[in-house]
Amino acid sequence: MAEEFELNALTPLDGRYASRVAPVRAYFSEAALIKYRVRVEVEYLVALSGAVPALADVFAGGNLAKWRGVAAQFGSADAARCKAIERTTNHDVKAVEYYLKERWDALGLPAVGKEFIHFGLTSQDVNHTAQPLMLAECARDALVPRFEELVAALKARAWEWRDLSMLARTHGQSASPTRLGKEFAVFATRLEKCVAVLKACDHGAKFGGATGGFNAHCVAFPGRDWPAFGDAFVNDVSGGLLRRQKHTTQIEHYDDLAAFCAFSRRHALCRCNTVVLDLCRDCWQYVSLAYFTQQLKAGEVGSSAMPHKVNPIDFENAEGNLGIASANLVHLAAKLPVSRLQRDLSDSTALRALGVPLGHAYLALGSCLKGLGKLRVAEANLSADLDANWAVVAEGIQTVLRREAYPNPYEALKALTRTGKPASKDDIRAFVDALDVPDAVKAELRAITPHSYVGAFDASEFEPTA
Repeated sequence: MAEEFELNALTPLDGRYASRVAPVRAYFSEAALIKYRVRVEVEYLVALSGAVPALADVFAGGNLAKWRGVAAQFGSADAARCKAIERTTNHDVKAVEYYLKERWDALGLPAVGKEFIHFGLTSQDVNHTAQPLMLAECARDALVPRFEELVAALKARAWEWRDLSMLARTHGQSASPTRLGKEFAVFATRLEKCVAVLKACDHGAKFGGATGGFNAHCVAFPGRDWPAFGDAFVNDVSGGLLRRQKHTTQIEHYDDLAAFCAFSRRHALCRCNTVVLDLCRDCWQYVSLAYFTQQLKAGEVGSSAMPHKVNPIDFENAEGNLGIASANLVHLAAKLPVSRLQRDLSDSTALRALGVPLGHAYLALGSCLKGLGKLRVAEANLSADLDANWAVVAEGIQTVLRREAYPNPYEALKALTRTGKPASKDDIRAFVDALDVPDAVKAELRAITPHSYVGAFDASEFEPTA
C-alpha cells in the first residue's frame, strides 16, 4: 500500500523521496498541523484555568494529566477523527474544537470547562501559534542540525586537504594556485555564518482574538490584563521559541516568517541554500576537471547508454532541489505579509505549502552530504594540472621584481606568458636566468613553483578535537 501511494503521489516529496524527508513530514504534514493545533488548544485551556475563576478547580486531581494526555498521545486515529468532523463543519479549526469537546466528555472532565475550549479565540490564534511553532521546532530539530552536519563535513575536508595544492580557476581560466582544503574552508565559514543567522531568526505568533484586540476576552472578563496573559501563554506553549506579536489584525503579519524564508536583511534560509548550491556547483566542476573521483557503488548505473559513466548525481540532485526550495521561499516571503485589510484567506492555502521548501532543502542537504561522502581526491590529477600551468607563477615573479624595483616587470611577464602557447617550466626558468637581478633574487624566483605558490592558509580552526 505504501509503495502504491508513493507511485501515485503528486509530489516527489511524498513519493520518490518520501523516506528521505520523513523528519520534515513530522512537522508539516496535515496530521502534524492538526496535532499542533490540538497542543495549542489544550495548553490554552490549562493557561485559562489560572485566569478564569470558574476554572480554578477544573484540573484538580488527575484531570490535568488526563487533559494534557490528549495532546501528548495524539495519533493518526485522532487526526482522522478531526478530518471526519471537518467534512461536516468545512472548517478545520472548528473541527479540532469539536474533537476536543468529544475527548473532554470521554475523559469525564468537569462540565464547566467544556465551553471554555477555544474560548474567545479566532481560528488564526490557533493556526498562527501552531504554525510558527511547527516551523521553529522543525528548524531547531531537523533543518539546522542537517545544515550543521554539512558544516562539520566541510570543516573536516578543509583540515584533511589543507596541504593539497590545486590550480585555481578564476573566470574558468588558470589562476594563482590555492589549496583544496582552503576552498572547502571558504564554504564551511560561509555556511556557518548563514546558519547562525538562521538560528537567530525570531518566530512570531499571533494570539489576540478576532481582530487582534482580545475583544471577546475583555468583554467577558474586563478585569484581566489579556495582552499580558497572551504574552505569557505564547512563551509557555512554545518553550520560549515564539514571542507574541503585540499589534496585529486577525492574522499574523508574517514579517518574521518572511525574514526566515527569503526577504529582509536576513534572507536567512535562502542564503543558506545559496551557499550550498554554490558548493554543489563547484564540487560538480571539480569532478568534471578530474580533481575528484567518486566512490563506486556495486550495481549502480551512471548512464543507460554509456557504461563508463559515474555521474555527480548527488550534487545535481541537491542543486535542483535547492532551486525549488528557494523559489518557493521567495514566493511565501512576498505573498504572506500582504493581506487585504484585517484579513483574507489567501495566506491560509499558501502557508500550507511551507513544508514544501523545507522538505526540498532538507532533501538537498542530504544529497550534498552523500555527494561529499563519495569524493576521493585524485592527487595525481591535481599535480599534473599544476605542472601543465607554469604561467600561474607569473604573478609571484613580477611581484618580487616590483619589490626589487625591476623596470616594468608586469609587462615583461605579460610578454612571456601571452604568446599563444603555454609557458613551460623551461620558459619560466630561462626568463629568470636572463634577468638582471642578484643571484639571491634569482634563487628566490626559481623556488616559486605552481605547487609552492599557494599563499597562506591557517587551518588550525578546523583541526579535529580529541
